[in-house]
Amino acid sequence: MPATIGVFALQGDVREHLHALTNLGAEAIGVRRPAELARCDGLIIPGGESTTMYKLARTFELFEPLRERIAEGMPTFGTCAGMIMLAGEVLDGTADQETLGGLDITVRRNAFGRQVDSFEGPVAFDGFADPVHAVFIRAPWVDRAGEGVEVLARVEQGPATGRIVAVREGHLMATSFHPEVSGDDRIHRYFVDIVEQS
Repeated sequence: MPATIGVFALQGDVREHLHALTNLGAEAIGVRRPAELARCDGLIIPGGESTTMYKLARTFELFEPLRERIAEGMPTFGTCAGMIMLAGEVLDGTADQETLGGLDITVRRNAFGRQVDSFEGPVAFDGFADPVHAVFIRAPWVDRAGEGVEVLARVEQGPATGRIVAVREGHLMATSFHPEVSGDDRIHRYFVDIVEQS
C-alpha cells in the first residue's frame, strides 16, 4: 500500500508537489484540516509566504496538530517558506513570526533578496550523481546548522557561494529552493524514501 503524503494546502505552491508525489506512486492529499493531517504518513510544507502560513494554520486549528505530529516523528519536508516553518530560529522575520520548529537551524528569511533577485542554477545535492536544477524565489538560506543537522547542499557560485540551501535532521528535511518546479523528481523521491522507511 502506498504511503499517504500530505501537502500543507492553506497557502503556497500545492499543486506542483501533489503532482510530483502522485507521479512517484504516493497517495498525495491536500491538508487543510486536522482530520486530513491524521491520515498522513508524511507531509510537505511548500513554498509560499511563511507569515501567512502560520496565521492560516492557527485560524484553521492546524498549527498545534502539525507541531505535535512533527515532534512525534512524522517525516516532514519544507521547501522555501516550508524551510522557515520548520526552523528553530528565524532571522529577519516579523515581530510575531511563529514556526513549527523541529530543525536545529537558524534561517535568514528572504536572504537572497526580493522577487526580482530570484534566480536558478545547478546545485550539488549530497548523494546524487548529477547536480539538481535549483530555483530560488525570495528564498531563505541557513545561517546556522546544529550538530545533528546534515548539510545536503550549498550554493556553488555567485555572491552567495557556500550558503547552506538544503538540510536533513532525522525525519525532517528542507530546501531553500523549489524542487517541485524543476521537473526533476529526485528530491521528492528522496523524501518518499524517508517516509516509506519510517
